[in-house]
Amino acid sequence: MKQLLVLLSVVLLAACANPALRQAEDLGRTNQWPAALRVLDDALAKEPGDPQLRAAQVRAREQATARLILQIEALRGAGRWDEAQAVLSQLALADARHPRLAALTVDIERGRRHEAQLAAGRTALKEGRIERADAIAREILAEAPQHPGARLLASQVGQARPLEMAVGELGPSFQKPVTLEFRDAPLRQVFEALSRSSAINFVFDKDVRADARVTVFLRGVTLDEALRVVLSTQQLDRKLLNESSVLVFPNTPAKQREHQELITRTLYLTNADVKQVQAMVRTIAKVRDIHIDERLNLLIVRDTPEVLRLVEKLIASVDLPEPEVMLEVEVMELATDQVDALGLQWPETINYGLPALDSLGQVVGQVSGQVFLNERRGFRGSIANPALVATLRGTAGNSNILANPKIRVRNRDKAKVHIGQKLPVFTTTTNFTGSTSVAASVSYLDIGLKLDVEPTVQLDNDVVIKIGMEVSNLIRQVTGPGGTTAYEIGTRNTATVLRLADGETQVLAGLINDEDRKTAAGIPGLSRIPLLGRLFGTQTDTRNKTEVVLLITPRVVRNLAVPDASLTRLASGVDASPGAYSTLLRREARVGVGPSGGGAAPAPAATPATAAAAMVPSGEATLKLDVTPQIPAGGTVSVALKNESGLHIKGELEYDASRLTEVNVVTVGAGPGRQKVLLPPRGEQVIVLRALPSAAGQVLNIGVSGLSATGTNGESAPVRVDGSGLLTVEAVK
Repeated sequence: MKQLLVLLSVVLLAACANPALRQAEDLGRTNQWPAALRVLDDALAKEPGDPQLRAAQVRAREQATARLILQIEALRGAGRWDEAQAVLSQLALADARHPRLAALTVDIERGRRHEAQLAAGRTALKEGRIERADAIAREILAEAPQHPGARLLASQVGQARPLEMAVGELGPSFQKPVTLEFRDAPLRQVFEALSRSSAINFVFDKDVRADARVTVFLRGVTLDEALRVVLSTQQLDRKLLNESSVLVFPNTPAKQREHQELITRTLYLTNADVKQVQAMVRTIAKVRDIHIDERLNLLIVRDTPEVLRLVEKLIASVDLPEPEVMLEVEVMELATDQVDALGLQWPETINYGLPALDSLGQVVGQVSGQVFLNERRGFRGSIANPALVATLRGTAGNSNILANPKIRVRNRDKAKVHIGQKLPVFTTTTNFTGSTSVAASVSYLDIGLKLDVEPTVQLDNDVVIKIGMEVSNLIRQVTGPGGTTAYEIGTRNTATVLRLADGETQVLAGLINDEDRKTAAGIPGLSRIPLLGRLFGTQTDTRNKTEVVLLITPRVVRNLAVPDASLTRLASGVDASPGAYSTLLRREARVGVGPSGGGAAPAPAATPATAAAAMVPSGEATLKLDVTPQIPAGGTVSVALKNESGLHIKGELEYDASRLTEVNVVTVGAGPGRQKVLLPPRGEQVIVLRALPSAAGQVLNIGVSGLSATGTNGESAPVRVDGSGLLTVEAVK
């Protein structure tokens, strides 16, 4: 009857339950939590005071938001931004106040933007615009330091750019080849010659000494290289105002503060310690202003763009995740004990005296105290019962205590394992001042297995491990003064340093405790007779042996990802200006110092090429072709065409369009890999081409075809090409 009432009450409760609960439960079983949440929201709007609906709504909301966040993360990882945005809208409907809603919204918008920027960066790298690709990669990494696509792009940019190439995005005029021969010439005259030959505007600070004397001899260098050499030898610096204008000012601290543009960057660190990075940046880059925030692990740096570029690369080379290793440890204590007891146990005492009788006349012992000799007739001899005991006992036991912990440890951190127990030790303190009082305190003593490990992961996946192991056991309990308790502890310990390969197992054994004891009990003298002694006593042989065996296997979870050479070999400027542009020249450039004395004149009027041009017969037109003979991978090549006759020359410049692309479009091209050439009398034309990644390690030929020369009256003349168009593109380092 009672069971029937319970069943009836359950049925009534189920009937009274809100049907929305059953519907939501059914939807939850099929993982349709958003639909279940909508059902519960509608039901709760009708019955806002139902506690069951409220609890079910909270559970359904947690399940729905957790599953939606997992979907968003998966879609973000796959780059499916539209679908991720749609699921994010569902999350906003499910829980408009979810703590991760704002962060996920920003991440999706940023991910879309990063994808577009990354595509533009890859296109720029393919076209040979290395600085543009580098700027895009640094911009993405500033917002997402672990972005895989941006890290790959930055690595490709570093490999495509030689170490000494640290110039910014300069206009085509800065790539024009120039030749300078000045002997003790005024500085103003040198810059006037550079401006006339390259159409570059130079603006001078009021403190620049225009009458300073310059002696320079440069051939086969670009305008940018020549400008950097002249400025560095005259303690001057420059500031690019645009692609064709340069401000020249003295390279002094006061003028640097006055003219140099400063940038403030906030750099978030993921793995490195912000204090150590601060010390490194101050020492290496010598930054002007730096602030750190340990709470957010960030640096705020204010300095020139060149210094900040150096700081970013330095941080990228050290902000790496630390190695981790999984240590698989097996500890076994192998114990065996064996006890053998064999012999006859004789009575140890023989009594002779007056027996004591009870009321029934039974002997119950010996009469205690004194007895009279006149009662000696009642004396009886007695021994313990039984009089003789044969001992035949043998015991043997084996024990195997196994501990198998797995510990994941960060590089150079310590890990500890304790398997055992804590024994309480009481300490009492008695105070006799005034009224006597006793205070007791308890401390705990660790016994068992204690293992300390400190791994160091090497770059070759070997692991150096410092191991300290102690095995202790309780021998006996000791009672001290005042009833205090102490323990006698037996310990065995070892410490060593190992170097193991990834996955290699090392066995450490030999911590052996071997106890062999023999005891004999029986008739003195007779019990020690060999063989026959067992008839006059009992001999016990005890053999206890324990051995601790340790097996340790390191498995490298994550090793240090060594950065690319582009981050470990950096052009750092000079001591006075860290991160400044390099003054190194190309390999084919020639530099020297002219002899003292003589006037100063720009090279175009005094070079041997000009004199040779005057000797060309008037009936033949000469086109001088000057091509940069060797460039680094991704570099630019200047093709200089100069008409050294009084005739008009036209034709086409030919090059491999799959390996070279034009940077400055001077005239309309005739097709892929072809560029029209139109030169007036004594005129010249410079075409700048950029090597594509496919040209790395190749020897290319740049030539001219379809040449014709016509005079002012329509007369024609043959055209002779003077110069070689061979170009060597260095391989990627």
